[in-house]
Amino acid sequence: MNYGERIALLREKHAMTQGDLSSKLGITRASLSHYENNRRAPDFETIDKIANFFKVSVDYLLGRTDDPHQVLDDEVREFVDSLELSDDNIMEKFSLTIDGTKLTADEARRFIAFIRAERMIGRKE
Repeated sequence: MNYGERIALLREKHAMTQGDLSSKLGITRASLSHYENNRRAPDFETIDKIANFFKVSVDYLLGRTDDPHQVLDDEVREFVDSLELSDDNIMEKFSLTIDGTKLTADEARRFIAFIRAERMIGRKE
């Protein structure tokens, strides 16, 4: 189950509409719809808001665990986070898409490089 399905499941489990949840989170209903349909990934702040609102772990929302209250220990999280998506064998198993078009291996590597650069900038702030 991916993050979008998990968000939708939690929302439905709490008998909320997309409008209800988006209002509580301070985001647009359209953004929530994009997240639930995996057309767009929520940023960390939004993931954190969703996890806090539903009282589940971020690890659960990100699919690292199926237990909504389990938080991966540091060693396991470090291993999961260190899986190198630029490795050709792993790249073949994942279908990364933007606007419905699959990324080429080169585009995916540039995307990963962009994210790494953005993270490094964020650490300096």
